[in-house]
Amino acid sequence: MLYRPLGTSPLKVSALCLGTMTWGEQNSQSDAFAQIDRARDAGVNFIDTAEMYPVPPRGETYGSTETYIGNYFAQRGGREDWILASKVAGPSRNMLHIRDGDTRFNREHITAALEASLRRLQTDYIDLYQLHWPDRQTNFFGQLGYQHEADEQLTPIEDTLEVLDDLVRSGKIRYIGLSNETPWGTSRFLQLAESRGWPRIVSVQNPYNLLNRSYEVGMAEISIREQVGLLAYSPLAFGTLTGKYLNGLRPDKARLTLFSRFSRYTNPQAQKACARYVQLARDHGMDPAQMALAFVTRQPFVTSNIIGATNMDQLNRNLSSINMGLTDKILESIEEIHRSQPNPAP
Repeated sequence: MLYRPLGTSPLKVSALCLGTMTWGEQNSQSDAFAQIDRARDAGVNFIDTAEMYPVPPRGETYGSTETYIGNYFAQRGGREDWILASKVAGPSRNMLHIRDGDTRFNREHITAALEASLRRLQTDYIDLYQLHWPDRQTNFFGQLGYQHEADEQLTPIEDTLEVLDDLVRSGKIRYIGLSNETPWGTSRFLQLAESRGWPRIVSVQNPYNLLNRSYEVGMAEISIREQVGLLAYSPLAFGTLTGKYLNGLRPDKARLTLFSRFSRYTNPQAQKACARYVQLARDHGMDPAQMALAFVTRQPFVTSNIIGATNMDQLNRNLSSINMGLTDKILESIEEIHRSQPNPAP
C-alpha cells in the first residue's frame, strides 16, 4: 500500500480509502465488518462515511452506515489504527429526515450532526470532518451552467469556519475538509483560514473518473499548489467503468439495476466513451475496473482514491489496483479517447 500526506496535516493516509455508502442499503453489518477486516489486511488505514449514508438516502436507513462502523470499533477495537472521515449534510429539500430538511452549515446544525455522528461511530473524535456539499447555490452533483441567485439564503463561510474552529479546539474534530466544492469555494475557505487563524482544509472530496475529469480544470492546480489533495469519489463512475452495464445490461442486485434514479453515467455519450475505455483495458489484458482505478490513483493531485464494493470479489479486485501500472501506450490511448469525448458525464 502507498501512503500520502493528508494535506498539511501530519497524518498519512493510504492511497486507497474504503468507501462505505452502500452499507445499510446493499450491504449488511456483517458485510461491512468483513470489508473493514479485508481493507485493513491490505494496508488501508482510511475509511470514509457520512451522516446521510447509506445512499440512496432514506429515513428508514439514515445513520446505518456510521452505526455499522461504530459497532465494528466497539466489537473489534482498533479505532486508533484508522483515520476516520465523515461528513455533515448540507442544505436539501429532499431529505426531511435529516433535521427536518433544513440542514445548514451553522452552529446549530453542525454541532447536532457531529454529536450524532460521534454517538453512532462510538468514538470521541473524527479525524477528518467534511462539508458534504456547499451551503450556497453553485455547481455540484453534475449541475452545469452557474445560475446566480442574488437573494439566496446561505450561511456565510465565516460562520461555518468559526464553528469548525471551536470543534477542532474541543478535540472532537482533528482536521476539516470540503466535498463537492468549486475553485471559488475552496479558495475562499483557504483565504479565510489564513487571515483569521481558523482551521485550514486538508482535502476536497469530489467526483473524478475517466468519464468525468472536470476536476483537472481549476481544482487540480489548487490541490497541488495549496496542498489540499483530492479524495476521489466515484472512481468507477457508479460501476459503469467495469463494463457490466454495457449494451443495456443490468446485472441482478447491481446498483444501477436497483436504483434507476442514478443516471449521471448512463447517458449515450458516457456509455460510448465507457465502451472504449473497457475495450482498451481488455485489449491490454487488464481488468477494466483496475485500469480505471489505477488511472485515478496515479494523478499527482489525488491524495486517496475512495473505493467501494458490494461484495468481496469486487473489493479484492479494487484493492489489487494499487499494484497496477499503466504503460505509456495505455496512457496515450486514454488521452486519445478523452480528447475525442471529453468529460461525457461531468
